[in-house]
Amino acid sequence: MLNRVISAAALVILSAGILISQPRETKIILNVDQSRDTISRHIYGQFSEHLGHGIYGGIWVGTESSIPNTRGIRNDVVAALKRIKIPNLRWPGGCFADEYHWMDGIGPREKRPRMVNTHWGGVVEDNSFGTHEFMDLCDQLGTEPYICGNLGSGSVEEMSKWVEYLTLDGESPMAKLRAQNGREKPWKVRFWGVGNENWGCGGSMTASFYSDQFRRYATYCRNYGSNKLVRIAGGPYGGDTQWMETLMKNIPLNLLGGVSLHNYTLPRNWSDKGSATSFDEEEYFTTVEKALKMDDILVQQSRVMDIYDPAKKVGLMVDEWGNWYDVEPGTNPGFLYQQNTLRDALTAALNLNIFNNHCDRVKMANIAQTINVLQSLILTDGSKMVLTPTFFVYEMYTVHHDAAMIPLKFQSSSYELKGRAIPAVHASASKDAQGRLHMTLVNLHASKAQSVRCEIRGASYRTGSGTIISGASLQSHNTVETPAAVSTSAFSGFRIDENVLTIDLPAKSVVMVELK
Repeated sequence: MLNRVISAAALVILSAGILISQPRETKIILNVDQSRDTISRHIYGQFSEHLGHGIYGGIWVGTESSIPNTRGIRNDVVAALKRIKIPNLRWPGGCFADEYHWMDGIGPREKRPRMVNTHWGGVVEDNSFGTHEFMDLCDQLGTEPYICGNLGSGSVEEMSKWVEYLTLDGESPMAKLRAQNGREKPWKVRFWGVGNENWGCGGSMTASFYSDQFRRYATYCRNYGSNKLVRIAGGPYGGDTQWMETLMKNIPLNLLGGVSLHNYTLPRNWSDKGSATSFDEEEYFTTVEKALKMDDILVQQSRVMDIYDPAKKVGLMVDEWGNWYDVEPGTNPGFLYQQNTLRDALTAALNLNIFNNHCDRVKMANIAQTINVLQSLILTDGSKMVLTPTFFVYEMYTVHHDAAMIPLKFQSSSYELKGRAIPAVHASASKDAQGRLHMTLVNLHASKAQSVRCEIRGASYRTGSGTIISGASLQSHNTVETPAAVSTSAFSGFRIDENVLTIDLPAKSVVMVELK
């Protein structure tokens, strides 16, 4: 919707209440007393696949490594991810999930079978990072596991036994095997993906065939004791509403806890995605245009889900999203390693604002991916680690975790380039348990500051503080040599007077304002 070429005439975005027109000043009405929905912390989830150096070298270095680790898991990465309070971690894929056989990844590591990762680079997977290592990682992080089971090449029995191995507290062959491998007590695992991208790498299935398979597999993914599964179906890519409708129509709601949605932003196309760091303003503008499509996609898919689930009990889980560029020169094309610039921070903030504003239906989102792959939050180089611009957005947005979403009425000034126009400003807001108001805004304009006037209704605030993320250029990025080219700093470019908040947003910036 927002990506369409528009003229000086206004365009109304019904879902978010945004009006794009030509005022110099962006105007927002914050209806604090109209909060109804909660922004689930799981919107800020992460995704780590057995892909490139996402797991090996990024998370797992082994117990004999000179890199400081706890039972083989990097201490620096754990400390960084705890800073952003990641609520869940999706694993082992991705496309890898539907060729992963979990029993290859348990027991003594030296006895685990090796395999070739046919999806990603044709490298040898030694299965040294398996179920126990992943659950240890989640324990160290204090996060919930989100496991994606193998429906594409695996059996119903295999998936059923994995759930049993992880979660059954009692007598069974799988519980006994778990104890033999060093874990007496079961784990808590709520989020369970029943296959991944089954329209493509997960089996090239039709929606009808997959929905029947989901019913079969999900039936045998049982609840043991107090562990209640949220069974997540492999949903559509982008705006494919036919796939969504088939699933919603054919799968009983008592089996269905969520439906996944995948959508990537490519500046160009699949065969020539564009460089992560070498781009001009026009390509930046196109990237933002395409990122804004997420709002329209959520409107379309939610509309279909509402027909079959008007009570909104089934979550829309955007468990793969982010910017996808060509790999960095000289790296393995199958490893999907790319740099991360201020452009990525701006589009991350934009997407997270969109998810916040759709929190009545969107219950989870997982950026692709956490470390060293696609739009990652962390880059590692041997023993060294770099936090990307996207990382700092996630750190800034922790204020929204499980907070009450504040509805916005929004009239944005426009960002125009070569006859095309998009909103210059995007925002979301929430109120936390202590009553503090947090608004996150992104100025998408590459070169012009924006004046924002916010009228606050239904509550009174007198004091505030702010933080900002920006950089010298859209291409600014963090490296081992320059780790703080894009980071967070204090922001004071706002004032509040009789419940009117005025903010002066610098060009190409993400800002968070807290009011008390």
